[in-house]
Amino acid sequence: MTQDLRKLGTLKILIVDDHDLILSGTLDLLKQHYPQAEICTAKTTQTALQQVKVFAPDLVIMDLSLPETSGDTAEINQGIKSLEILIKNYATLNLVVQSSYVKALVRLKPDIDAHEGGFTVADKGLSSQEMLKRIDLALVGVTHTKDLKIPPGEVKPEWLEVLNLAFAEGLEDKVIADRMKVSPRTVRHYWTKVQDVLGVYLEDGKSLRIQTEKRAREEGFID
Repeated sequence: MTQDLRKLGTLKILIVDDHDLILSGTLDLLKQHYPQAEICTAKTTQTALQQVKVFAPDLVIMDLSLPETSGDTAEINQGIKSLEILIKNYATLNLVVQSSYVKALVRLKPDIDAHEGGFTVADKGLSSQEMLKRIDLALVGVTHTKDLKIPPGEVKPEWLEVLNLAFAEGLEDKVIADRMKVSPRTVRHYWTKVQDVLGVYLEDGKSLRIQTEKRAREEGFID
């Protein structure tokens, strides 16, 4: 697919990043590697989603820490939400996540596994040569996520919601249960499940909740 698109000059690429240096560097790299490609850029998630709809790219290369609109603060959750929309609404779109926060992709693991298009991950510390390899893999429909080192086991959205309500909003379990419209017992069940995936268990002299928060942040479950 890559060679055909390059030969015909039909390859369309969208780069999404709010850092000018990264954006221009990626743009220059792609122009050299795909001289006939049509390339456009976006700095916010709002513009990115509009560009995908209008421009209909073959490939999207995007950061995760992005502002929703111009002037907003860049947030990982904004990138995750936008990526989730792209995966669900554009089943065959080829995607490359170029970011320093790739661990956060654990939150989308089921969606990534089910995605029909190519999906590769490129930490911003990768060399240009390796970055181009990840792009080429995505363009031929390959899923390459081994760098993520995602903890074993499934990760359900309700588990992530419990973590965010507890550690981002500082809520206690009873309030979390009310917010999620489930019983306190169900919330305790969610804690057990996510702690098992994270490999966090009760130890003498240590707070289970504090250890859970620490591991959740290390593994990208929460910011």
